[in-house]
Parts: sequence; structure tokens; C-alpha cells
Amino acid sequence: MPKVPFVTLDVFTTTRFGGNPLAVITDATGLDTAAMHAIAAEFGYSETTFILPPKDPANTAEVRIFTPTMEIDFAGHPNVGTAQVVAERIAAETGTLPETLRFEERAGLVTVEILKAADGTLSGTRITAPQPLSLGSPVAVETLAAAAGLDPATIRTASHRPVFASVGLKFAIAELESLEALAAAVPDTAASRKAQAAYAADTDHFPVFLYVREQTEAGAPMAIRARMFAPLDNIPEDPATGSASGALSALLATLDPRADAKLQITIRQGVEMGRESTIHVTAEKRNGKVGAVTIAGRSVPVMDGFITL
Repeated sequence: MPKVPFVTLDVFTTTRFGGNPLAVITDATGLDTAAMHAIAAEFGYSETTFILPPKDPANTAEVRIFTPTMEIDFAGHPNVGTAQVVAERIAAETGTLPETLRFEERAGLVTVEILKAADGTLSGTRITAPQPLSLGSPVAVETLAAAAGLDPATIRTASHRPVFASVGLKFAIAELESLEALAAAVPDTAASRKAQAAYAADTDHFPVFLYVREQTEAGAPMAIRARMFAPLDNIPEDPATGSASGALSALLATLDPRADAKLQITIRQGVEMGRESTIHVTAEKRNGKVGAVTIAGRSVPVMDGFITL
């Protein structure tokens, strides 16, 4: 019987059994879409990636990304983790870590920078989001609060109202008034289903990304705590959501009154789940327009083996 190789990692962490788990099918040649769906559902992680030969030989690989219920165009933690797997395999074959990788994905070409420590070893990966910021419909405060099990009064609207935002994958993003409100949030599947029906033009699964700004010292990167719920995608809560973090950084850069700015943000997520994650995002703004958005982090290998088909 055919055996399909896989590895798993914990992404956006330096601690095994922290961060966001990811399964990577390191050679998906010969697998059809139905098999990929079945494998992703079997792992049950928020995402599973499948590595294929690139359509264009100038690129490193084609990468397909599946949640437990659907294929998606782009996601942050799958790219950060998959890039580490690919870079380390290239290093094992050639003796040298690559400087960059390029992944073909449904959202477009994803460029990856391989981050190196002083001794030349891999210290993380940084991806550039494949799309510029796009904003969808504003979301009614009451609708979003119901989906997150919150009192509408806990949603902060001074900077922006809840809104759909994307740099490759769309999320309903809302700022909360306090860490206490963030801790109290609980995904409501029935309310999320109603919200999805109300905003069907924007989303087919109504993922909600909630955040709170934390205090930092002068000159330090902006610090944010976040949580993400996607119960309609069989993800009650996600420990780390790089694509949502990237969308948030681009949204905040847009709201920055300066015409030229580079926002550097450290986002902690998964704290309430006991799987703390650290996501480093940047958004550059020139002449009032947000350009490159990057998402960076570390990954820790956990398991490897074969799936028997």
C-alpha cells in the first residue's frame, strides 16, 4: 500500500507543544483533492499543507492548504512552518540553507525569507503576504459580539468598527476594550451561522479575529493580544493565525495618520488555550498606501512518519 510522508510542527513558538500545530505532507505527488481533504480532516489541525512540484520551475514548490473542512487560498502559520521544513530539506541535500523560497498558492506567489542566527543556522522564517490589504463590509457590532459570546459594549469602535479585512484570507476583525473581555469571549456556533448568512457576500465561514492593545515601553514594537474563532470551519479556537495578524497590521497601518510609516507588531495568541504563540508582523506604508506585509516566527518539529493509503 502507498505510504505518504508527513511531518508535524508547532508554529510561532520555540516550545514544543506550544504554538499552533501544523501537519506538512512533504510529497503530495499523486494525491487528488479528495485525498487531501480526507488527510486534513484526519489530522484535525487548523491547517494541513501539501507540497507539490512547482508549475513554474523558477519557483520552489506548489503548496496547497486545507483546514479540516475546506481548501483555502492562503494562511500564515502553514507557510511559516512549511517554509522551515522545505529550507531544512534543501540544506540537508545541498549543505546550505537557502536565502529565499517561493511558493505557488491559490492566493498568488508567496515569497519566504529564511532567517538565520549568527552561526548560520535557521532561526525562523518570514513570509510576505501574497495580496495587498482589501477591506470588505463593516460588520454590525451586535452581530460580531453574538458570534464571540460578548456584550456589544466590550467592542471598541474608537479606532475602527468591526470589519472584514484580508491580505490573502478574509477575517472579521474587532478590537476589544480589555483583556478581561478577550478572556471572556466564547465562540457561538449558532450565532456564527447567522452572521455568515448575513454576510454571505464576504465569507462562507465567518472567522472572527479579536484583539486588545497591550502597554509597551517607548520605542518598542506595538504589542497585541489576540484570539481567533472559526467554529463553522471546525476550528473553535486557533492558537496562532498569521494571515489574520497580517490583515490586522495592514488595517492598523491604514488607520495610522502618517503618510509614511512602518508598523512593527508583536502579537501573542493562544494564551487562553495554554498554547501561547508569538507572531511578528510588519506593514509598510508609503505615500498613504500600505504595501508589503510580512509575517514571521519560529517553528519546532514534533513528529514525522507515514500515512498508509
